Amino acid sequence: MTDQKITKDKCLNAVLDHVMFDGWSEKAVRRGAADLGMDDLDFNLLFPGGLKDLVTFYVTRADDRMEAVLQAKDVLSMKIRDRITLAVRTRLELVEQEKDCVRKTLTWLAMPRNAALALTLTNETVSRMWYATGDRSTDFSYYTKRLTLSAVYSATLLYWLDDVSEGHDKTWEFLDRRIENVMQFETFKFKTKQKLANKPDFSFIPRPGRFFRNLTAK
Repeated sequence: MTDQKITKDKCLNAVLDHVMFDGWSEKAVRRGAADLGMDDLDFNLLFPGGLKDLVTFYVTRADDRMEAVLQAKDVLSMKIRDRITLAVRTRLELVEQEKDCVRKTLTWLAMPRNAALALTLTNETVSRMWYATGDRSTDFSYYTKRLTLSAVYSATLLYWLDDVSEGHDKTWEFLDRRIENVMQFETFKFKTKQKLANKPDFSFIPRPGRFFRNLTAK
């Protein structure tokens, strides 16, 4: 199993060298396999699902690295907003040298036929962010937390791709604003529960669309 994983890593790295120019395509796969002296059959044995398996492995490998970094830190001593900020920032910093490949990956995942995979991979990434930062929720908040973080992470990822500021400072400022939106929303939910407990008046509840627009606003 270890040898296979190492081989899969080498195969992926070889393909990534060509993804920058050819995108996620059969052409990139053939060239990557040729660089390693592999024939198509051997390559397909490692990635029987073709490009979907390759992209999944690429995203999952980055998630593995992120989780390892977070587990090495004392995240439980941090405030929840600092934990999530660290998780998103770590995930992006680990692929800082692969911006072109990340951009090509998003382009490929944006194709209609890959929509389900894109949703699955995003959900898996944010789930691992929550888990690595200490969340063990199993109730309804499990889903609301992941929905909220998906919006934050996706918006920050898109901003980061076009950010040319030194050290990506503008991205981290953008991320801080998105996290602040989330914290305000959590405060709102808490106050809503208190008001509903005392007086069932729904007139003060704002439209939910406003919250999600704030997450993507620059």
